[in-house]
Parts: sequence; C-alpha cells; structure tokens
Amino acid sequence: MNELILVKLGGSVITDKNKPFTEDLAAIKRLANEIHEARQEKNFRLIVGHGGGSFPHTPAHEFQTHKGVINEKSYEGISRVQDAAASLNRIVVRELIAAGENAVSINLSSNCITDGGEIKEMFLQPVKKLLDFNMIPVPYGDVCLDLKNGCCILSTEKILSYVVKAFQQFGKKYEISRIIICTDVDGVFTSDPKEDKNAKLIPVITEEKLKKVNLSSSPGIDVTGKMKHKIESMVKLAQSNIEIEIINAKKPNVLKRALLGEKGLGTIIK
Repeated sequence: MNELILVKLGGSVITDKNKPFTEDLAAIKRLANEIHEARQEKNFRLIVGHGGGSFPHTPAHEFQTHKGVINEKSYEGISRVQDAAASLNRIVVRELIAAGENAVSINLSSNCITDGGEIKEMFLQPVKKLLDFNMIPVPYGDVCLDLKNGCCILSTEKILSYVVKAFQQFGKKYEISRIIICTDVDGVFTSDPKEDKNAKLIPVITEEKLKKVNLSSSPGIDVTGKMKHKIESMVKLAQSNIEIEIINAKKPNVLKRALLGEKGLGTIIK
C-alpha cells in the first residue's frame, strides 16, 4: 500500500489576489523545492492541486462565469477563464519540474463534466497511472462544462473531494493519509486575523464548532465561495476519516514539515 498525500496550494499563497494575473513566483519556487525536499526524505505519493487566485477569478468575475451560460458573452468567458487558469497551472508545473519533480498538468475543463456545479464524471485513469509512475498530477481550479447551467467554476476543494471518494472505491493500492490546505494565514481564526487583532486561532474544527465560528470572506475577488463554504466542504470531507490540516504556507518550511508528518502546524479539521 502506498501513502498518498493531497496538497492544495491556495490562490492567496501563489498569487497576489488583489492584482490581476500576478503570480508570486518566489513563493511558488520555494514551495516546489519544499515538496521536492520532502519527497527526497520520505517515500509517499503526491497530488498537488492549486487555486486560481488572481488569474481565472479575474475574467470569471468579469463574465460572471460562476453563474453559468447567461448570455452570448459567456462563451468568451469560458475561453478566457480556462486560458487564465491554465496559464497559472503551467507556472506551477514548470517550477515543480525545475525543483526536480516529474509533474504533469491535469486539465479539468477537458476531462470533467459537472451537473449543477457538482462533479458528475471525471476521468481519473491518467491520475492513477501518474501515481503508479511516482509522478505528481497537478489539477487546478478551472471552468467546467455543466449539464444544467452550461458551465461552472470548479474549486480545487471539490476536485480533491471527488478524488478522495473515487480513490476509496478503487481499492487499497493508495491510502490517502492527509490533505494539506495551504493558505496565507496560520489556520482558521474566530475572525479575520488581518482585520481583527483579537482573532484567535482555532486548533481543531469539528462540524459542531463550525456553527459557532464567524468566518469572513477571503480578501480580493473570489468566485468559488466564501471561506466558510470552503471550510464546510472540508468538514464534510473529514467524515471520510481523512486528516485535514490548514497551514500557513507563506512561512518557509511549514509545508515541508507537514509533508514529513508533523501535525498541529495550523488548524486540524476532523
């Protein structure tokens, strides 16, 4: 049985979400190197998904792509969102390769169909084969063709959730041990720590605790949903007995430490 870790690099970590089409290249390079260093020290399989940050969210907001096909301009929106998302993905994949990893892009806009914003079908055989080769599949938040609404914006959280459920049905060849969500804060707080100095870190979140947390939206344009919605999806995913931890990947070596098994670096969801 092979240990499999799922990582999400948040858009706030790898881009400046307040500046359209602006990657944080230094952060991407550092995180790629941390991933490679961890894989040199420990044997595990890895899927690295990432958010779109200021790349696809910018045209998605302009064309209202998250609302589906609503007018003739929507088709241009699909093209521009897909192109923007893929552009950031190429940067992430390129830096993983430069760090020494054999990474391959997984394009959801051409191998996935959604229905009402939920994944109906996703072709995962290439992902399984890449893992067999000990390579790194790199899916990303993208625009998808939707049976009900024409199109939708598919978040990385939904992609990872689908992968978890699918792999649990594939058998025991790969055991998903952890999901690491990389953000630009130390975890989940009682309020936005960038605005509230009295905000307190929540070390562990359960479904019951979530009801008492007042989570604000992420800064910048984000069409994939407010932070609370993303945390709620992770709480549901944790019910599959998968450990999830939200960490601050803006801090050097925190991702590497998490990949090597260190816990309690941020907020654990269970």
